[in-house]
Amino acid sequence: MPKYDAIIVGGGHNGLVTAAYLARAGRRVLVLERRDVLGGCAVTEEIWPGYRVSTAAYLTSLMQERIIAELELPRYGYKVDAKDPAFFSVFPDGRHFFMWQDRARTLAEIAKFSARDAEAYPAYEDLIERLSRVVEDLLLTAPPQFPPRGLGDFLDYVRLAAHLRGLSPRDTVALVKIFTQSAAEFLDEWFESEQIKVTLATDGVIGANGGPRSPGTAYILLHHCMGGVAGHRGLWGFVRGGMGAVSEAIAASARAKGAETRTDAPVARILVRSGRAYGIALESGEEIEGGIIASNLDPKVTFLKLLEPRHLPAEFLEAIQHFRIEGTSCKINLALSGLPEFTAYPGGGPSGPGPQHGATMHICPNIDYVERAWDDAKYGRPSDRPLLELTIPTIYDPSLAPPGKHIMGIFLQYAPYTLRSATWDDLREPFADRVIDLIAEYAPNIRSIVEHRQVLTPLDLERRFGITGGNIFHGEMSLDQMFVMRPVAGWARYRTPLQGLYLCGSGAHPGGGVMGAPGYNCARAMLRA
Repeated sequence: MPKYDAIIVGGGHNGLVTAAYLARAGRRVLVLERRDVLGGCAVTEEIWPGYRVSTAAYLTSLMQERIIAELELPRYGYKVDAKDPAFFSVFPDGRHFFMWQDRARTLAEIAKFSARDAEAYPAYEDLIERLSRVVEDLLLTAPPQFPPRGLGDFLDYVRLAAHLRGLSPRDTVALVKIFTQSAAEFLDEWFESEQIKVTLATDGVIGANGGPRSPGTAYILLHHCMGGVAGHRGLWGFVRGGMGAVSEAIAASARAKGAETRTDAPVARILVRSGRAYGIALESGEEIEGGIIASNLDPKVTFLKLLEPRHLPAEFLEAIQHFRIEGTSCKINLALSGLPEFTAYPGGGPSGPGPQHGATMHICPNIDYVERAWDDAKYGRPSDRPLLELTIPTIYDPSLAPPGKHIMGIFLQYAPYTLRSATWDDLREPFADRVIDLIAEYAPNIRSIVEHRQVLTPLDLERRFGITGGNIFHGEMSLDQMFVMRPVAGWARYRTPLQGLYLCGSGAHPGGGVMGAPGYNCARAMLRA
């Protein structure tokens, strides 16, 4: 049986980060990926001739600067173009709204809708900056033990409290609110304009199993405001070469230190002997021994599919079974012969791209619209009029498509994994038709420029990428499933009840997004073992 110091199950970006840090520490590491390409949901795939598509994940911001620097990712091809403008929203009355990197330009846009909101926005943005700094300090830190078991655990909580020392009493109150309120409630305290509120609120519901008035979505808003591009906080950008270039850069860094990667190598089970994980068995029947194992797969797959129940405590298994993991997001990828022409902001046809095409383009007129979209989903129906986020990466990287052609990614809420009275195999294409019809209300030429389309419902995301319930975060990011509670209470420090087995994916703290933090934290825990 081949033997390695460490085996990583799943070649998503977090698993690759774990492998890279272990290899840097001199460990002999093997990464096993079931698909024919590394990267998990952060991949670039040629799904139509000449079109290289970021099939699932489509933007970056949360990738930790420390990881980028220590793994020397730019040396291996990692390059990001920051979006500018950041957002472009269109409204049924024909008006539009831009948010730019330049605050003054953004304030001028906000003033079109509310002079009061333009006056309030700088203080709001500064607050988000301060709160982000506090929370970001915790991203590359293992959560303390919960419930505490000894004096050392209580000292960890004292050290945790030290992170709050720089906050004023008012900011401390705001931090509590952002962890407990809905995105709508949080924004209502700052702004009066529906156009401003809904543009900001979208960050609170992307990937969430809830609407803008659901408690806890204010934190999802903050989560998406952390990070940045090239040292500029809050910016999101497109990766040159698509999202697969992130994963390939990490993999190249790991290989440079001796890590091995294998694709087309699906793991059937984790091998256990005398209460310890000691290796894996592939679906082919091959067995490989590892001194320590880390799973980059979600908690449900790791503990309920790759292990026999007898190897885990019954209480832990019950908690994992109750871990909420169904997704409500759908991704539609389009190959376009031209660019959408918005009636609210003409331009972008034969004359070439306008600023709107370089932004994340929103179709979601107001908070009530998004809440009604969630109402459909929570009763098991795809949203009749979903929230749409449109992006065109070829504005920044034309090499992703043939000359003169473009790629559009549509990320939308809400498309529930569990449907009440139908199946996604029946509804997939009719739902996509409805999405195109909705875009056509704002960009009438959209139907005439679509050459190809790929529709990935939550069921398709589960089938293609192996993420249970199609949940892009490996589990809901609600207060009771975050930090010391992720994935379950008592096991948030990357170790698992099975000796020698660790969890390094987004099902561990600090959760989802292409950030690398769970992989980094897990590697540190493994190296201390």
